[in-house]
Amino acid sequence: MKIPYVDLSLSWKYEKKYLLPKIENVFKNGDFVGGKEIDKFEKNVSKLCKTKYSVALNSGTDALTIGLVLLGVKRGDEVITPPNSFISSTTSIWHLGAKPVYVDVMKDQNIDPKKILKAITKKTKAIMPVHLTGKVCEMDEINFISKKYGIPIIEDAAQSIGSSYKGKMSGSIGEIGCFSTHPLKNLNAGGDGGFLTTNNKNFYLKALKMRNHGLEDRNIVKNFGFISRMDTIQAAILNYRIKDLRKVIYKRRSNAKFYNKHLDKNFYQLPYEQKYQTNTYHTYVIQTPKREKLIKYLKKNRIGTAIHYPIPLHLQPASKYLGYKIGSFPKTEEQSKRILTIPVHQNLKKTELKRIVFYLNNFAKNN
Repeated sequence: MKIPYVDLSLSWKYEKKYLLPKIENVFKNGDFVGGKEIDKFEKNVSKLCKTKYSVALNSGTDALTIGLVLLGVKRGDEVITPPNSFISSTTSIWHLGAKPVYVDVMKDQNIDPKKILKAITKKTKAIMPVHLTGKVCEMDEINFISKKYGIPIIEDAAQSIGSSYKGKMSGSIGEIGCFSTHPLKNLNAGGDGGFLTTNNKNFYLKALKMRNHGLEDRNIVKNFGFISRMDTIQAAILNYRIKDLRKVIYKRRSNAKFYNKHLDKNFYQLPYEQKYQTNTYHTYVIQTPKREKLIKYLKKNRIGTAIHYPIPLHLQPASKYLGYKIGSFPKTEEQSKRILTIPVHQNLKKTELKRIVFYLNNFAKNN
């Protein structure tokens, strides 16, 4: 039997009888935009992330874009961020006419704070660490830099809902936290969705208007905004699924723990976390110089994999104008050739985990 990298239909089998009434209520009430489900969702995620405020939006990308606007980022400004993230980290900067300034990463794929220092200029208006795979960056060091130079932090927490760092929740450490509820995320909607978190009331009130064209009321707009409202039907789905998020995280962490215990550590570089970090494992990424051969071997044995991400942002054709070249970020480039994401989702059975470990270790033994 095939073990897919992810199978979103599995959750539906368990959730169908609970979700259908929630969806039906949205249509029955005619409450398609805004309303009680949105308010409930915002309260739920504020409680989860331990922030005073949250604003439901239609994607994690819009959360980043609106967050940057709130921080005052404009055309010609610079935002420091790593080059190994999903493209939305960069597009949010680009859409505002600002410049993404990349800095290399560390062994764990997260941004290197020491490299941030060297990238700061008079044009730097924000630092955007990306909590890749669900592991929160080394935020103490980044916060120190932020305070020393007066540069605000906007967390790209798209992959790290429920993760923590020294007792602080992902999305609560910087001025603004930005999350995605895309179907592949640990807290997932039935389509696109996202939200931002903050402890700044002014940011919160501005974001509420910005997501709705900038309207003050039905007829007045003082500052033009976006159309970035979360659909009520998505909020209804998320309000149900957030109840099980702890179970989802527990299962993913258990699966990761099983891999860490049984996979060949001499052959594969495995993900790790410090005692002060809680990784929620949006993805479980191993590293090996024989990745392409391994992918073919696993595919032959009906085990699905993915790569997050094979082409670094600074080497994308769209980034050519930035002037980066091969060799600009050695660690990122090296990892992009070695990283491989294996199944870690909460619906994996123990027999499937054992099978994955068997084939991975068998490959290691013979290579």
